[in-house]
Order: sequence, then C-alpha cells, then structure tokens
Amino acid sequence: MSEQNTIRLTMAQALVRYLAAQQTEIDGQRLPLFAGCFAIFGHGNVAGMGEALYAHREAFPTYRAHNEQGMTHAAIAFAKQNQRRRLMACTTSIGPGALNMVTAAGLAHANRLPVLLLPGDTFATRKPDPVLQQVEHYGAPSTTVNDAFIPVSRYFDRITRPEQLLISLPAAVDTLLDPVDCGPATLALPQDVQAEAYDFPASFFEPRVHRIRQPGLDGYQLAAAIETIKQAKKPLVIAGGGVLYAGASERLAQFAEQHGVPVAETQAGKGSLRADHARNVGSIGVTGSTAANALAEEADVIIALGTRLQDFTTGSRALYMDHTQKLVGINVARFDAAKHGGQSLIGDAVVALEALMAGLSGWQSDAAWQRKLADERSAWLDIVARVTADDGADRPADSQVLGVVNRAAGENATVVCAAGGLPGELHKLYQTTGPGSYHVEYGFSCMGYEIAGGMGVKMAAPERDVYVTVGDGSYLMLNSELATSVMLGHKLIVVLLDNRGYGCIHRLQGATVGVEFNNLFEGCNTAPAGAPDIDFAAHAKALGCEAEWVDGIAGLEAALERAKAADKTYLIALKTDADKATEEGGTWWDVPVAEVSDRDAVAERRSVYDNSKQRQR
Repeated sequence: MSEQNTIRLTMAQALVRYLAAQQTEIDGQRLPLFAGCFAIFGHGNVAGMGEALYAHREAFPTYRAHNEQGMTHAAIAFAKQNQRRRLMACTTSIGPGALNMVTAAGLAHANRLPVLLLPGDTFATRKPDPVLQQVEHYGAPSTTVNDAFIPVSRYFDRITRPEQLLISLPAAVDTLLDPVDCGPATLALPQDVQAEAYDFPASFFEPRVHRIRQPGLDGYQLAAAIETIKQAKKPLVIAGGGVLYAGASERLAQFAEQHGVPVAETQAGKGSLRADHARNVGSIGVTGSTAANALAEEADVIIALGTRLQDFTTGSRALYMDHTQKLVGINVARFDAAKHGGQSLIGDAVVALEALMAGLSGWQSDAAWQRKLADERSAWLDIVARVTADDGADRPADSQVLGVVNRAAGENATVVCAAGGLPGELHKLYQTTGPGSYHVEYGFSCMGYEIAGGMGVKMAAPERDVYVTVGDGSYLMLNSELATSVMLGHKLIVVLLDNRGYGCIHRLQGATVGVEFNNLFEGCNTAPAGAPDIDFAAHAKALGCEAEWVDGIAGLEAALERAKAADKTYLIALKTDADKATEEGGTWWDVPVAEVSDRDAVAERRSVYDNSKQRQR
C-alpha cells in the first residue's frame, strides 16, 4: 500500500476518527451517527482513549459523568429516544470502571437498544502483569473482567492488534444499527494497544451514511397472515417497541381505523398511538387496563406487532394464551415472531402493515366487537380519571401524583421512569401524546435508570420537557447524574415519591409472603434510632439542583409550575403512601409462592397460586 494512501494513527485515534466519520440519515437530514462519548477516565483509558478523544473534541464531543453505570444508562436512553437511529459511546478504565457498565449492558441487551461500550483492558503483551485492578485467573491468563460483557453484548471483541479495528469496528457499528441484532456492542481495549500505532488505510475514515434497513416480507407468510386475520371477528393488536423503532405509528393508526381493530400497548410500545386515539384501549397484561385485558380475553386473533411478548405482556402466558385464539407474530426477528407457537410474519412493521392493509381491503372486525371496544375504552378512561384525582390525602397514592405530572406535562413532554411500582401505574394510567412522550425502562426493570435515563432523553430531545418520576429507593441507588445534568445544562424536572422504602416489592411481599420484612424501613434491621429521615431536597441542592419538599397534590401542582419556570434541573420531593396501588386493571403474574411453610398465610397464598397456574399454557 502506498504511503500517501495510509494514515499512521494509534488504535485509539483510529477508533475515534472512524466513529466521528459515521453519519445517519433521518427524515432526509444527515447527522452524525454518534453524538459523542461519555467518559470516565482511569489509568486504563486516559493515555490512549483520552488522548484520542481530546484531539477530536470539537467533532466528537466527550462528556464527563459521575458513575459508569449512570452514563451508560444515559447513552442507552439517548438511543431509545432517537428510535435507535442515533447513538453514543461509553469508555471506562479497566476493573471496577468497566464492570460498572455491565448492568447497563444487560439493560440494553434486554431492551434491544444500541450502545457502544469501550472498556479499557489489561495489557495485551502481559509484560507488566498483574497490573492495577487486574483480576487474575490462574488457569486462564487471557481472561479479564471484560469477559463479563460477553453474555450481555450482541457483539464482543477484544482488540489485541490495532489493525483488528478494520474488521471489528465496522462489524460493531453494523450490529448496533441492525433491526434484528440491535443491542450493546463491546470492544475491550487493552491499554497498551490503545497507544500502539498502525498505518491505517485512508479510505477507512471516509464518511459513511447509515440507513436502518427495512426487512421485507415472505409472500407465503403474508398470504397466510392475511387469511388468518380475514377469518377474525374479534382481533386485537398488541403494539410493542418495534412499532416505534420502525416509525410505524401512522400506519398502525390507519390500520386500526380502516379495519376496526383495537390496539393495546406494551411498556415499550406505549405511545405508538396517542392515548386519545379512538382505537387505543390502553396497556396490556399484568399492568394492563381493564379494557385491553377484557378484549384480550375474548379476542379470536391476537396480532403481536413488534413485541417480544415478555411475561408482563402475556400475563405469564395465562391472559390470552389459555384458549384457542390464534397468534400472528409480526416482527423483524424470527426469534420473536415465532414465540408461543405464533404464526410468523417476519419483516418491518411499516412494510407489514402496508401489505396487510392492501390484502385486507374491505375487511373489518365485527360491529359488535367495535362497540365493545368503545364501551371498554370509555369505562377505562372513567377509571383513570377517578384514580388520578386528588382525594385530599396527606400522603397521596402514586396514581394521584402521576395524574398531576400527566396534566402538567402537556403535549411536548416526555415522562421517564424505570422499575418498581411507578412503571405499572404509568403503564396503566399515563395518557400519552404519541411517540416520544413515554420513556419507561421495563425490559430489565433496572432501579437507578431514571435520572441518568432522563438526562439521555433530554440530550436526544432538548426541545422537550423531561419529567423524571422516581421512588426514594431508586433515587438512593443512583442519583449522581443529577450533578451531570446541571453541569451539562440538561434540565430535568424530577418528582421524587418518598414512601420510606421499596414500596412495590413491599406490596408484592404482602401478596406472596403475608408480612413486611426488609422492604420498608419500618421492617428492616436498624439502629435503635431507626432509619434516617432523608432530606432529598437538601441532597439535590447539594448536587447543584433547585429543590423543595411539598405536601400533597395541591403542593405538587404549585411546585411543578415553579419547576417549569426554572432554568436548571429541579427536584420536587413529597411523601406518598406505600400501600396504595391502582386495583383496577391488571392480571395474574407468575411469582411462585413457597410450597411449604409453617405459616397459614403462606399456605393460603400458595393455594391461590396453584389455582392460577391452571390457566397457564
């Protein structure tokens, strides 16, 4: 290769230069594919990746965070809010810095969300072994802590020679953008190799424009799906996250309107239709609406559109899996389309809906089914209005708090949450304004995602108001990115519900064990003085936010107006009731109860559990 056609760079310099050259096309506009890199530097990445990022700091911004898991959550949320069309990278040192990203990698893998992870690694030469933070395996000297990323990565490689980037880096990026294989890609970077130079082909760094592919349909599968749906009198669509990632919301609305089909939404798919769309019957499953679940029980054909059919969606395979209705799985991934013995239609949601509408021309569901749709929807909306209304309680229920947030948010806002009881209440009750208005991580149900995820959403959509709803338990797990949001100027409105413990699992424990133990502070081992009364507002102020405590729903309503007027992240804390949850809606969830116990309360609960298991397929 002639000298003028190569560029001599370190491995780290080449990696950053390549990422900076990648572009994406969104609605005809070309943008950088990677919005930059979150970095927490240590001895395993500061000299190599740190030097390279500094050199490209204008074209490829670097953002300092306070926690490696938190920054990775933010990067994942950024990609999700961008419907997987724009991404971020994360780099850490070796050892604990790298391992802190593993939980977030699991979250990205479960939710099929792209993030590029660049953990530092030990020396490829092994000359100075064992280096600081190196974990040694006596019988496997090539093993490092980064091997922990393998089961939670869609693509994994350890770059032991600079020239390996020529193969591995494009493969990693292609994985991140593939609609089927999408998920975290991890390139482990030994610190000596980061600084090693190689003559890279200049062509490697030429700009490349990426477009998300739209997998087509098999004609036989399409014809079979059309025939199955044509026979349906009472069909139901379950809209999953694939609807949003494919940009299929408008097509779904058209399909529902033309054919008189109700649409229920999963957690990932919520917002596929606006909440006020006449065919939207709300959430499905364990945290589902009375409307969606009643229709699911009676439907003769279920059309699972872009959903992986997790247990919350299917009621642990007991909601609509215990009778003879047919399941048509429409998904880009064969693995998901064929779940539960479904009839597969493999392909992009937009392509599939357009083809189905053409093949189903003139067909509609039964008129009686459409009347039931309207009746069930109206009855559910009455329930929503009732359970979100202020009843004057000193310690309101989560549902009442979320009702205030929903009303304050308006048209141009995004609500963010993850884990615990709040996602269930949001799934049931929150009235979305369409794609981008609802951002709840529930595939991995990861406590600590909320604040960091909210920052990622704000980075992706600075024009939107971002409301983070978080319990005291999740807040205490991971709150440090509040300081990052203030430092970077990404304003969040954080509503913190303090129920003095892990309220959601407290309620589940009551339903399965019949006691309070180790969840609420009052049921924990403590010093004689008890658990501290934590001043969350003072803590948030110490991190640079504006913050205040309020009492009740009226106090929250007034505080939200102050928060909207503020120019930086604003936290509002209030006391809530740990025992109150929306009883309406929902369905059974398989949480095994102890088969033997010396307590009658457990035996009673086991009997109920055994009866419920009878419906499970």
